[in-house]
Amino acid sequence: MSDTPLTLYVHMPWCVRKCPYCDFNSHQLKSGQPDASYIDALIRDFELEVPRVRGRRIDSVFFGGGTPSLFDPAEFARLIAALKERIEFAQDAEITLEANPGTIERGKFQGYAEAGINRVSLGAQSFDANALKVLGRIHSADDTHRAVEELIAAKLENFNLDLMYALPQQTLQQALNDVKIACSLKPSHISYYQLTLEPGTVFHSRPPPLPDEDAAWQIQLAGQKMLADCGYAQYEVSAYAKDGARCRHNLNYWLFGDYVGIGAGAHGKVSVAKPEKILRTVKPKQPREYQAEISRAALSAGDSSTIAAADLPFEFMLNALRLNDGFSSDCYHAHTGLPLQSLDERLARAQDRGLLEPVASGWRPTELGLRFLNDLQASFLA
Repeated sequence: MSDTPLTLYVHMPWCVRKCPYCDFNSHQLKSGQPDASYIDALIRDFELEVPRVRGRRIDSVFFGGGTPSLFDPAEFARLIAALKERIEFAQDAEITLEANPGTIERGKFQGYAEAGINRVSLGAQSFDANALKVLGRIHSADDTHRAVEELIAAKLENFNLDLMYALPQQTLQQALNDVKIACSLKPSHISYYQLTLEPGTVFHSRPPPLPDEDAAWQIQLAGQKMLADCGYAQYEVSAYAKDGARCRHNLNYWLFGDYVGIGAGAHGKVSVAKPEKILRTVKPKQPREYQAEISRAALSAGDSSTIAAADLPFEFMLNALRLNDGFSSDCYHAHTGLPLQSLDERLARAQDRGLLEPVASGWRPTELGLRFLNDLQASFLA
C-alpha cells in the first residue's frame, strides 16, 4: 500500500484556557509560551516514525491542538525545515495551522507564512459577544475581523473559519447572523458544526440550556441554505468549501488514507508491507510523559496495534460515509486491501432502507443517510 496517500498530523497541546465544550487533548499553559524543547521532541518523534514510511511523500501537514499558534513562527520554520530534511514533501503540499483570533494566542501571520504555512484554520466559533463568553472563548468578534485582515495581508487567502451552531439559548436569527458574517469575511472554507456535549467536559457535567433537537435541525438547514447561497458547497457533514478549496488533509482522513501522528496524544494510521497490515499508533497524552518517552525511545514511541481485517469495513465507512460524494470501489480496495463485493449484502440492505445509493463508481449516502449517519455507519460493524 505504498501508493496510499500520506499526510502528517502534529499535535501541539497547550491553550491559554480550556474551553468548557472541548474534549481534545489540551492543557492550560502555565507560562507565557510553550517551551522550545517540545519542538525538539516533535523532530525526534518524526525521526522514529520515518522508517515506517520511508520512500513515501508527505502530501499535507496539519498543526492541530490545543492552540498551535501559541508557538512562535520561528519555531514553525525550524520544525518544517527539519521535517523536510527527513522526508520528501509534495511540491504543492497543503500545510495548515490551527489558530485562534486573539493576538494573545498567536504570532504574526506574516511570520507563519514565511515559515511555510499556506493554509490557516481560524477558530471563530461565533460572532456574538454573549455566545463567545458562554463558550469560554477569550477573543472577541473584532479580534476575528482583525485576524482575517492580517491573513489577507500575509497572502494567506486559503483559510477556514470554524463556526458552531445550536449554542446555549441561540435563536435561529442569531445563528444565521453568525453565518452571514462568516461569509462576508470571504474564507475559502467554513467548518459549520453543531455544539455537542462530549463526555469529560465541563458542559457535559453541567449542561447549558441548548436548543432542542427540532430547533437545532432547523438552524442546521437554514445555515446550510445560506452557505450554499453564498457559494459554499457542502462536501462533508460539517465542511463547506469554495471551488477548489476542499481541505486535502481532512479528505485523506475521510477516505481512510495513511497519516503519521506526532506530538502528545497524536494518533496515526499507517499501511505497512511484509506482511501487509494497517497499524494504528497513539502517543502518550500528557506532554511531560510524551517528551520523556520520546527522549528515551530507540525505535518508536507510544503504542501501536494492527487493525483486524474484520474491522476494516467499519473503520473505512466510519469516515467515508461522512462525505456527500461517498466513495469509489477502487478507493475502498486500495485503502483496505479488501474487495467491495464482500459488502454487497450490507450495502444492499442500507440501500433498501434508503440510507445509501449507488453512483457510477461506488456508493454515497442519501440525504436520509446523512441525517441518520450513526445508524448507517453502525450497519458496517463487524
